[in-house]
Order: sequence, then C-alpha cells, then structure tokens
Amino acid sequence: MKSTTAISKIKSEFSLQNATSFGGVKIFLAFLEKIKLTEAMRNLSGGKAHNAIFPVHRILLYFIVGWMLGCERIFHFRRLKSDALLLRFLGGRCPHHSLLYKELGRLGRTCPQLATELRLLNQEIIRPCLPSDLILDLDSTVETVYGDQTGAAKGTNPHKPGRKSYHPLLAFEGQTRLNLNAVLRPGNTHSSTDAAAFLQQTFKLLGERKVKYGRFDKGFGGEEFYSLWEGQGIGYVGKLKWTQRLASEVQACRYWTRFVDEDWIIEGISLIYKATSWSKARRVAVIRKAQVFEDGQGRIVFDSDWQYEAIVTNLEWEAIDLWRFYNQRCCMENYIKEAKNGFSIDRIATSDFNANELDLLIKLLAYNLFERFKRDCCEPIHQGYTIARFRLEFFHCAATLIRHGRSVVLKLMKDFAGRYAWKRIETKVALLE
Repeated sequence: MKSTTAISKIKSEFSLQNATSFGGVKIFLAFLEKIKLTEAMRNLSGGKAHNAIFPVHRILLYFIVGWMLGCERIFHFRRLKSDALLLRFLGGRCPHHSLLYKELGRLGRTCPQLATELRLLNQEIIRPCLPSDLILDLDSTVETVYGDQTGAAKGTNPHKPGRKSYHPLLAFEGQTRLNLNAVLRPGNTHSSTDAAAFLQQTFKLLGERKVKYGRFDKGFGGEEFYSLWEGQGIGYVGKLKWTQRLASEVQACRYWTRFVDEDWIIEGISLIYKATSWSKARRVAVIRKAQVFEDGQGRIVFDSDWQYEAIVTNLEWEAIDLWRFYNQRCCMENYIKEAKNGFSIDRIATSDFNANELDLLIKLLAYNLFERFKRDCCEPIHQGYTIARFRLEFFHCAATLIRHGRSVVLKLMKDFAGRYAWKRIETKVALLE
C-alpha cells in the first residue's frame, strides 16, 4: 500500500513490549545452550555464594554475549539490559553495567586462578575444531591506554608514540584461525620477553595434541626460545633480523639458486650461521628478490636492488618453500585485526592489570566461540565472514517474544533479508548433539 503520510506527522509512542533489536542472535544463543557452555562455566572460581543473584558464570556469559553483539566498552551493555531475548536467556534479569565493572575488578583481585581456568575452558571449546597436526603462530600487538592503568608503560607504540600501552602476547593455530593462548604484558616489554615461558604454558594447555610447526617474526628469538622448539621436536620457521654480521656472511656466498625469473627475480641460498647470542650454529635460509628493468636491449638487475630476508629454521626444506610457508603466517595479522575490531581486545576495561587480563581472555573466548559456531553451523560461504558482517546480516533483526498456547514464539521481521540462510543455520544448530 502506497503511503502518502509525511514522516513528521506519524505519531510515536514507546509501547512495544517483549521486543528485541537482536532477534537474529537466537541461533548463537541456542548454539551456546547446545554446547553446554553454562554448565562448563559453573565450576569456575568466583568466590560468590551458590545462591547469588548474579553468579560468576552468568556474569561471564553476559560478557561473552555482549562482546558478540558489538559492545566495545562495558557501559555499552546499557542497551542490552532490557532486551527481551537476553533476559530470557540469562534467566530473567541482566546485571547493570556498573556491576560488570565491579565484578571484573573483584575477580582480578581475589581470583588469581580464574585466568588459568579460562584458558583451560578455552581449550575445551576449541578442541573439536583443532586439526591433528597444529601450526602454532606467535605474535604480539600493542594496546594503547588513556589513563593510569596498572602495568601500562611507555614502549614501542607505532600508532600513538609516547602513549602508555599494554603489549599482549598471542598464539593462534595457523589453519583454523583459533586462538590457543594469550597473556597480557606491560607496554615496555619486548616481543620476546617471557616468550619461552608463554610457549611452555601453551604446550601444557595443548596437552597431548601435537604441534608440528611453529612460525614467528623477528621480534622473537634467543637461545632459550629456539632450544625449546628443538627440545620438543617441532619444526620452526622464524624471521631473523638482518644484521651487518649476517649480511657479510651472505655476501661471501656465490652460488644462489634462482626460483622465479619473471618481472621479479627471486633467489635463495642456505647457510649455517651462529649469532653472537646462540650457543650453537643453526640453519639460515636467505631469500633475495629484485625487480627487473628493461633497457631496450636486455634485462638489468643492479646489486643495490636486491631485498634480503633471512629465516632461521631447523627444517631441511628449500629456501623458497621456507619463505612461502613463513609468508602464510601473515594471515595472523587479520586474526588480530578481527579480535580488535570485532571483539574490542584493544579497549581496556578497568584500571587493574589482572582484571584487564581476564577481560582479554573473555573476549578471545568469545572470538573462538564465534569461529566454532561458523564451523559447526554455518554454510561455507558464511565461514569467512567477520563478526561485523555477521552481526549486520544475521543478528540485527527486530523481533518480539510472544506466548502462543503453552509455547514461546520469537516473531522476527517478515522481510528479514537473510531469513532463508538464517533458518538453515537454525536447523543445523537444532541438530547438534
């Protein structure tokens, strides 16, 4: 029916009851029920009575749902407090956002073991998704702070030079996008600070699962770090800093193998090299590449045009294969970007260091739950979606909860654009055991 009424003359009233702006999130909430996340969280430490109005597992569950729905800061949870669908999911009442600040700070101060328990819970959640042979990718990132948070310090900060920051260390599985472990560190730490201890913690969390390869950038290194990979019998590929000492040894090498001979020329060589901080020599693969210039009579490459990259490894692969395998690690930058833009791991919640680490682990738990949800319930075309796109296409849908006989029905918008794909996802969730 064609409307001729001006928008300015349409009357407004706040009278719609039992409504939700996120009707589409029902499929994800049903998924959380299917994998029994609430039951798994009941055993977490929290120091609260069993009959508390908001026990720890409900607080953490509310955090996970809020980060999934796009809350970037804790005060953004205000818009979820009266959502009819979330009220039903959480048992009829949502905590006030000010309580979330207090609970997160209290857990950080009084429950030091909760961080370990969250890491173990994370392993249980991602276990069904992990391949038999893991590829462990390590990286660090900078999270700028704008206050006097405990543990924040001035360090290398490419985005906000001179600002205090945190410098978390992250481990991802290179084939599945899943986060395996994370730890929060002060901003004045180097990438390799406590990297060996973090690696040992990750191996312990993985238990019997086999790590076949490891990849890391030039910020990581040192005798203890390399020896840990070698002691575990894991093949590693890591970028090495290009120093004058290494460059002089490479210049003495004359027999390069040419792998690519097109617009770009790529050549490689392997040598045994011992850095000053190493206790023994290790294999180093060096790749050099240069762009070809045409002078009208032939192709010219000048010695000054070569770009060099060095990779330290314990694998006996060709230099080009090591270089290409290492370059696949670049996807990790996208995983960190998704964790920042989609789950706000760079938005610091409190002034307490331990509470902020808990917040980081909860957000990465939400990240992993989303990745598992896509893997278990979504079609291949949707498994590459970022959380921002998924929210827009499937979660953001007006709906109302009504009683029909003895059942409760969620009535979603009739002309919802993604309704057919949404129904297929709902069917897959229902079939989970």
